[in-house]
Amino acid sequence: MSVAFDHREPGTPESEWQKASLWAAARPLDLDVDLDIDVLIVLAAHPDDETLGAGGLIATAAARGIRAVVVVATDGDASHPDSPTWPRQALARERRVELARAIDLLAPSSALSFLGLPDGQLRERRKNLTRRVRTAILEETAEDPLRTLVVAPWSGDGHRDHRILGEVAEELAAEIGHRTLGYPIWFWHWALPAETDIEAWAVLTLDSNAHAAKRRAVNAHATQVRPLSPAPGDEALIHAHMRAHFDRDVEVFVDPAAGDDAAESLAPSFFEDFYARHDDPWGFDTRWYEERKRALVMAVLPRARFRDVVELGCATGALTVELATRADRVLGVDASDEALARARQRLKRQGDAGHVTFERATLPAEWPEGAFDLIVMSEIGYYWSRRDLLDAARRTLAGLSPNGVLVACHWRHRVAAYPGTADDVHAALRALPGLRLLARHEEEDFFLDVLVRSDTPSVARATGLVS
Repeated sequence: MSVAFDHREPGTPESEWQKASLWAAARPLDLDVDLDIDVLIVLAAHPDDETLGAGGLIATAAARGIRAVVVVATDGDASHPDSPTWPRQALARERRVELARAIDLLAPSSALSFLGLPDGQLRERRKNLTRRVRTAILEETAEDPLRTLVVAPWSGDGHRDHRILGEVAEELAAEIGHRTLGYPIWFWHWALPAETDIEAWAVLTLDSNAHAAKRRAVNAHATQVRPLSPAPGDEALIHAHMRAHFDRDVEVFVDPAAGDDAAESLAPSFFEDFYARHDDPWGFDTRWYEERKRALVMAVLPRARFRDVVELGCATGALTVELATRADRVLGVDASDEALARARQRLKRQGDAGHVTFERATLPAEWPEGAFDLIVMSEIGYYWSRRDLLDAARRTLAGLSPNGVLVACHWRHRVAAYPGTADDVHAALRALPGLRLLARHEEEDFFLDVLVRSDTPSVARATGLVS
C-alpha cells in the first residue's frame, strides 16, 4: 500500500483513536496460544520501529522467558536529511547506540543484529534484504518454525521501507512456515478510525511492567523523539502528536493470514448442513475415486500393523473401518455429530469392532489426548485457517509416538469456500522439524504423503531386505 503523508503534520489525533477504541472490538492476542513459542524475531526497517510498534510485545515475551531477536534493516541515517549539526554517518552510529539502550530496557538478554542497508532504499535492495532476513530467521527456526513468531512493520503502513520489509516477512512466512504479524506505525498518523477495518487485528494489552518498559525504551531513542538542536532541519521526527500513539497500554498487530476472504476455519455447522442435504456428501461409498484413494492410503502404510491410530476428520468412517483391520486401537475424530452417527452405523454393519471408538471434537482446539504411532490427516487440513493449520501441525508432531507415522492425503483442486489448499497443508507438514518424507504419491487430483521420524528406516531396511 502506498500512501502520501507528511510526517511533519500533526496527523490524526490520538484522541480520535481513543474515542473510537477500535482495539476493544478486535481479537485479543492469546498469550497462551500466540506466545506459546520459543523465539520472537522482531524485524525493523529503522532503529525505533521495533520499540514503537512492538516494544510492549518484546517486554511481555521476555517476562515469559521467550528469547527475543531484533534484526534492523537500516541504520535510519536518513531521518534528518537537512540536519546542519549531525552528519549521516554520526547519526547512524548514534541510532545504533540508542537502539541497544532501548532493547536493554525491554529485554536485556535479546540478540541484536544490524543489516546496514541504505535507509530509504529497501525496495532497490529487496533481493539482498530477503536473503539476509531469510538467513536470520532460519538461524533461529531451523529446529521448529512453528515455535517461532516473526513480527515486522505492517506491509500496509504507508511508509515504503516498512512496506517492503513487511512484504518480505510475509513471503518468508509462507516459505519457511513460521507465523508472522505486522505492526503499524505511520498508519496511526495518516489513517482515520471511521475508515479502518479491524478484521485482521490482533491486540496485545500491556501489563503495567511492559507499559512502563516501553515508555522508557521510546524515550531512549533521543534523536527521534527530541530535536537534535534548535536549528531548522533538526526537529523531532516523532513529534508529540505522533508519539502519543505509542503511549497506549495496547499494541495492535495485523495478521496477514486473517486478511483473506476465506481466512477463517470452516465451522462445524458447515458440515452439519452438508450432511443434512446429502446421504453420501463426498461419494465415499459410490465413487471409484474415493475407493481407489483409500486403497492407496492403505497400501502406502509402512508397517503391517499399528498399535494406536487416530484419524483426524474421520467423516462417515469409510477409511476408519479399513484402518481398523491394521490396528489394535483406532480413534476416529470429527466435528459433525451426523457424520459420527453414520460412522457408528457403518461400524455396526461391519460386525465386532470393539477396538474402534469415535469422538466429537472441533480440531485443532479440541485435540485428542495421547500418543499415536499412526496419525491420518485425510481431507481436513484445507478446512483450517492458516493459524489453525499451523496449530494442527504442531499438535500433530507432539502427538506422534517416537516411532510414529503421519499420513496426509488431500484434494488438490481449489475450492473457493475453503480457507486453504492441499499445497498449503502439505507444505506445513513437510516443514515439521524432526520428520522426513518416507513416501509421496502426487497426482493432478491429490497429494499423499508419508512422514516419519528422521531415523526411521525404509520398509525394505526395516524388514531386512537390505542392510
